[in-house]
Amino acid sequence: MSFENILCEVTDGVAVVTVNRPDKLNALNRATTGELDTCFASLAEDAATRVVVLRGAGEKAFVAGADIGEMADMKADEAESFARKGQAMLNRIENLGKPVIAAVGGFALGGGCELAMACSFRYAADNAKLGLPETGLGLIPGFGGTQRLPRLVGKGRALELVLTGGMISAKEAAEMGLVNKVFSQEDLMPAVMKVAAALAHKSSFTLRMALQAVGEGLEMTQDSGFHLEAALFGVCGSSEAAREGCTAFVEKRKPDFKNP
Repeated sequence: MSFENILCEVTDGVAVVTVNRPDKLNALNRATTGELDTCFASLAEDAATRVVVLRGAGEKAFVAGADIGEMADMKADEAESFARKGQAMLNRIENLGKPVIAAVGGFALGGGCELAMACSFRYAADNAKLGLPETGLGLIPGFGGTQRLPRLVGKGRALELVLTGGMISAKEAAEMGLVNKVFSQEDLMPAVMKVAAALAHKSSFTLRMALQAVGEGLEMTQDSGFHLEAALFGVCGSSEAAREGCTAFVEKRKPDFKNP
C-alpha cells in the first residue's frame, strides 16, 4: 500500500503503520484520517497481517492532535461530519479483529490520544505526553475521547483530563491505566515489536475471539458477558487451534498454529 501521509510495512505477520507527517507533529488532517481508514480496512482483510503496530514518525510526537488549521472555520454540520468520520476510523481500528499496539512517543494529544485509546493497548516512551486539550480551544473531544477515556481510567479521572485539558506524563498515564507500560525512548520499539512478534505466532482465530469477548462484553451486563464468554469458549474449544495448542502442551512442544 502506498500513501502520502502514512507508511505501512508488513513483515512476518506484523504490520507497522506510521503516521508520517513529522514536520506537522503527525497531526491528523482530513487526508491522513482518510488514509488511516483505508489502510486499516485493507489490513483487516489481509490474511498475512496478524498484528498491527501504530506509531508516529520522528521523536517529537505520536500524533499531536487534529490539524487545527482545518477546523478554525468549520460550521456546525461540517464539524459534526468531521467528528463522525474520525469516530468511524477509530471504530475500525478498535474493532479490527486483530491486536493493534500503540507505540506512543512524544505528544499524543487530542485526536492523537483518541487514536491511541482506540488501540488494543498502549506502550509509551518516557518522553510521552498525553492529554485532551480541546476545551482550551472552545471544543470537546470529538473522535470518541469522552467515551473511551472513562472506560479506561474511570469517570472522575476522565472528567479531570477532559475539563482541564491538561497534559500528563507517561508515568502518570501508566499509574491511571491509560497506558500499559513505559519504556525508555530507545527501548520502546524493540519492546513493542517483541510483543507483536509473540502475538503473531499465536492463533489469529483465538486472538479474534478474545478481542470479541472483551470488546462486546464491556457493553453488556456481567451476566450477559459470561454467556458470551462461554459461547466463544465453546467455539474455540472445537477449533483446530485448540486441538493443536492442547496437543502441543501434552507433547511438551511449541504449538504450530496454521494461521492463514
